[in-house]
Order: sequence, then C-alpha cells, then structure tokens
Amino acid sequence: MATTTYTVTGMTCGHCVSSVKQEIGKIDGVTSVDVDLASGLVRVDSEGELADTEVAAAVDEAGYVLSA
Repeated sequence: MATTTYTVTGMTCGHCVSSVKQEIGKIDGVTSVDVDLASGLVRVDSEGELADTEVAAAVDEAGYVLSA
C-alpha cells in the first residue's frame, strides 16, 4: 500500500473535485482519492507506487494541472 500527495491547481468548486477524483480513480491500482479544494492537495492511496506521468495525465484529462 502506498500513499502519495499531489498538488493540483485550477480547481475552484465541488465539480472540479469530483472530476479530479473520478479521473485519478480510473488509474489501475488506485484504492482511494481524497481532494482538499482549499489547499489543492490530493491524497492518493494505491496498491503500489504510481507513475507521476500517469497521475499528471489523469489530472490533465480532468482539465487541471498537476504542480511539481
């Protein structure tokens, strides 16, 4: 089990949070996604390590940006 925290920019509402959770949740091995709108922090629990590029692509698909 692995937990990783990312910062996502551009989210402004509950719909944004839902979109990010849905797209990251589609990644193989992801078991849960928790998004804090105020801080932009996204905590992802997964069965193993995730590739940052895969998470960035999911966030991009949702319409937002994964910050470095």
